[in-house]
Amino acid sequence: MSGIGASGFIILIILAIIFFGPKKLPELGRAMGSTLREFKKATSGLANDDFDESKKEKPAEQQLVAATAKPADTVETSEKIDREKLEREIRERLERERLEKEIRAKIEQERKEASSSSEPKA
Repeated sequence: MSGIGASGFIILIILAIIFFGPKKLPELGRAMGSTLREFKKATSGLANDDFDESKKEKPAEQQLVAATAKPADTVETSEKIDREKLEREIRERLERERLEKEIRAKIEQERKEASSSSEPKA
């Protein structure tokens, strides 16, 4: 049961020639090859998309460092404005993340207190 073997392969080729005709077989082979090629390209594209997304996701601190890494004298005024805007957005995002973390911690603490107070004391 390891495969069809040489005799089975020859029988399949003969059946394909009888069923499709010798003129259609090259077209079918090309169609099958292009289908497999497209499938391979699509599956590798999905894997590459996942890799690109993980590469794009940088922590806010790294974005801030990257934005301030250029020397001030070589940066044009429009680039300075863009950098300042980016720095402000990153600071706001960091502050938002910090506040969300504090809120989550308070909610978790309240849940623990509520569950401990609702438990019957023995």
